Amino acid sequence: MAGEVLKLKGVEIRREGSTLLRNIDWTVQEDERWVIIGPNGAGKTTLLQVAGAMLFPTSGSVEILGERLGQADVFELRPRIGLSSSAVADKVPADEKVIDLVLTASYAIIGRWKEEYDSTDVTRAVELLDALGCAHLIRRRFSTLSEGERKRVSIARALMPDPELLLLDEPAAGLDLGGREDLVARLTSLAVDRLAPTMALVTHHVEEVPEGFTHAMLLRRGSVVATGKVDEVFTDQHLSKCFGLPLQVERQEGRWHARAIAT
Repeated sequence: MAGEVLKLKGVEIRREGSTLLRNIDWTVQEDERWVIIGPNGAGKTTLLQVAGAMLFPTSGSVEILGERLGQADVFELRPRIGLSSSAVADKVPADEKVIDLVLTASYAIIGRWKEEYDSTDVTRAVELLDALGCAHLIRRRFSTLSEGERKRVSIARALMPDPELLLLDEPAAGLDLGGREDLVARLTSLAVDRLAPTMALVTHHVEEVPEGFTHAMLLRRGSVVATGKVDEVFTDQHLSKCFGLPLQVERQEGRWHARAIAT
């Protein structure tokens, strides 16, 4: 039986008089792939920060990879979690080369200094970049990459430490149609790989959900609208409630699509 990777119970996040997350219960098993969807301000990124041991709850309990947040050493816990987000990308030094950006994930740091890497590390970094279509970029500076290239390199970096949990915060944001479809195809391959880590992906759009994702959570104003298996959560009723307008949802050849219903 699969073990629990994440267990949030009664989690709330309050900041400056605002409640960003409200009474969140969420359990993730190791063989599951989750997508978290909701409008702007729903609390999706905040939830992912909690799951990544980057943010402590105001109330409630959080267990990540068997460790209780608040009691565990987060500096030992965080390298077991792969995180790809714009917040991480924004911290990359302007002159950082792609290969070094991926390698430094082994130490959960950003910006290569004097740490040493053996040939096994370098080989793994190159293989990950190649799997994401970025092997030709290894000597390029991260700051010179296109948005699509940055997204794929960031995912390679997140996978570098062979994480037990992979968190992707809006990986397709800012991509054109071709870039989005290329990335979704690569994430589909990852999602259906039984050896891949447990995954949770945040997005605004059902069209960006790769095949192979098993579960979904809908968030609105910090609260859960629906949670469970994707087929049970992605319904007209649930998504309409989540986004606050009448929506029609359909699935074609494994991909989801949603459109507003004229009233």
